[in-house]
Amino acid sequence: MVVDDEPVVLNMAVRILEKLGFTKIDTATNGNIALGRLVTSDPPIELIICDLNMPEMDGVEFMRHAHESGFSGGLILFSGEDTRLLDSAFGLGKAHDLNLLGAIKKPLKPDELITLIKKYEPLQTERRLHAPEKPISESDLRDGIKGSGKNQPLLVYQPKVCVSSGEIVGVETLCRWWNIDRGVLPPGAFIPLAEELGLIDKLTNEIYKLAITQLAEWNQHGRTLKLAVNFSVNSFAHIEFGEFLIETVKQHGVDSGMVILEVTETQTMNIEVNCLETLLSLRLKGFGLSIDDFGTGNSSLAQLKAIPFTEMKIDRAFVAGATNDTSTRAILESSVSLAKKMQMKIVAEGAESREDWDLVEELDCDYVQGFYCAKPMRNEDLISFLDSWDGPH
Repeated sequence: MVVDDEPVVLNMAVRILEKLGFTKIDTATNGNIALGRLVTSDPPIELIICDLNMPEMDGVEFMRHAHESGFSGGLILFSGEDTRLLDSAFGLGKAHDLNLLGAIKKPLKPDELITLIKKYEPLQTERRLHAPEKPISESDLRDGIKGSGKNQPLLVYQPKVCVSSGEIVGVETLCRWWNIDRGVLPPGAFIPLAEELGLIDKLTNEIYKLAITQLAEWNQHGRTLKLAVNFSVNSFAHIEFGEFLIETVKQHGVDSGMVILEVTETQTMNIEVNCLETLLSLRLKGFGLSIDDFGTGNSSLAQLKAIPFTEMKIDRAFVAGATNDTSTRAILESSVSLAKKMQMKIVAEGAESREDWDLVEELDCDYVQGFYCAKPMRNEDLISFLDSWDGPH
């Protein structure tokens, strides 16, 4: 469906779509009409090309309603407004979790439109891990932390790929929850509850022990992978926490240099003295330190100055689709430049297409992590994946 209040633009877009082989093409002259057709169309509309500045309901409001209606098809924005406004609208669409293919300026150019349309593929369900309506119970959480068979943390691993060689060099550990009655549950089902009950530290410790146990098993089978585990920077405020991390790798015979502690940078602006002492000690023991989701919090630069990070993970918001968004690309380029000047390795998170890969390769990032290469997977699936991996395509 093409949505625009200018008949000439509608006709041009329809002709382009017909040349591409589309046989069912609908048009609408404003967002209200488009929304009505969106929710009643059978079969469902797969692709929408939408103007921003329209009467009655503009493209910005239409995106909100499209999100609320559960639309999961592809969406392309175009407008005669300035580039910054178009980029902001694109970011808003991403925030609504819409499948944004790109944003282009008027006048409509067939080559640009064709390039974006060819990117369309239905959203993968793994990208929409929403929390279930009902979180787990307090007793389930407490039992799971203790290792109950009916309830327990379940680790999944997302591969990290070296850009220069195409080899899988490590994984990030992510946590789900196994419940015998409800199956595998996403973080939203248990993380908020753990924080509310003051059990997040115990849960974090259990996840770390499980991850190190798995790393030791890989080592025993001759698999050399660096393992990244996520922590809040607040966890490091306790000296004994650092001692726990060190003692755990010793107990399992794991080289601390194979463990990367990913520190969430959105937690605090002022690093406590104890926190800094713990992180420095861990670095001296050989652990890698990664600043996670760089660019999304207020404390990025302050923490970069204070903590001896070895790695920067650039948030997916500045990687996915950056080739088609000048503002996003500018932030990505600046982050890469900053990391290089500080002699840090660079991980580009959230790469979802060949275009994303090509861009981070052009910018000389070290590693890529995202759906373009691999989704998070359980250990047994990871082993099969590692054995069949022959590089990105």
